[in-house]
Amino acid sequence: MPLASGAVYVRSAPALVAGSEPALFVHGLGGSSTNWTDLMDLLRRPAPGGSPAAAPALAGEAIDLPGFGHSPVPADHDYSIDARARAVIDLIETRHRWPVHLVGNSLGGAVCTRVAARRPDLVRTLTLISPALPDLWPRLIPLRVALASAPAVGPWLMRRVSRMSAEDRTSATVADVYQDPSLLHPSRHAEEVAEVRRRDGLGYSQEVLIGSARALVAEYARSGPRSLWRDAARITAPALVIYGSHDRLVRPAMAGRAARAFRGARVVVLPQLGHVAMLERPDLVAAQMRELLASGSSPRRG
Repeated sequence: MPLASGAVYVRSAPALVAGSEPALFVHGLGGSSTNWTDLMDLLRRPAPGGSPAAAPALAGEAIDLPGFGHSPVPADHDYSIDARARAVIDLIETRHRWPVHLVGNSLGGAVCTRVAARRPDLVRTLTLISPALPDLWPRLIPLRVALASAPAVGPWLMRRVSRMSAEDRTSATVADVYQDPSLLHPSRHAEEVAEVRRRDGLGYSQEVLIGSARALVAEYARSGPRSLWRDAARITAPALVIYGSHDRLVRPAMAGRAARAFRGARVVVLPQLGHVAMLERPDLVAAQMRELLASGSSPRRG
């Protein structure tokens, strides 16, 4: 889809019932729109028995951020959080179906935080799943991301990783982001392996990963009124922030800071889940979101 900020690929889960409301899903570092397939499918259906009756169904769209999935690299090679936020804002405005229920994971959670803070008119509710908000506590996997952003180390590290087979790289990634890797269906694992091979042939996947890692490191180092935590404090939309109890990338202890930063947000830690709760247990995430949707739906303004 052509946008003012550049072309992006968008995956859709069209409405199944009348009265469905628009939602936009934003993936994390190294992810794509396919990360949301199961959750979007659940949320576009009527709420099952026992779920809040007032929760609307969602007509979902998931973006491949520029350079990820099937979206081309941005013409200016700008991988900053601000640039990602511009792409999301452009997409919402272009679709003329706003405000939307905005949902983000990891890097996408940081992007959605910025969008909701800077353009509150576009956001009906905000759901963040393990958002990559600044945390300087040292942990192994975030330290690897920081290393990937280093001018000399990053390219060397990427070349070393690229020598691994697509199967081994996929298994290593799943082990990092899942608490229980066995929850990934074998057919989905095969699809992820095929995607790794496809991206290997594009010629720019390493540039995108390094540039995106540098963008996250820059945001973690940023302080003052333009920091992500300051953005969080500005958000007025009803919000839900989800952490996994066994997340190896984003500390579940950050739930406490999120509860203080996001005004009136509901913050939950889901047990026995890792960094991608929407992939491991989409049913649990859908149940949490339906509670937010039941209380946070409002008349369309766009």
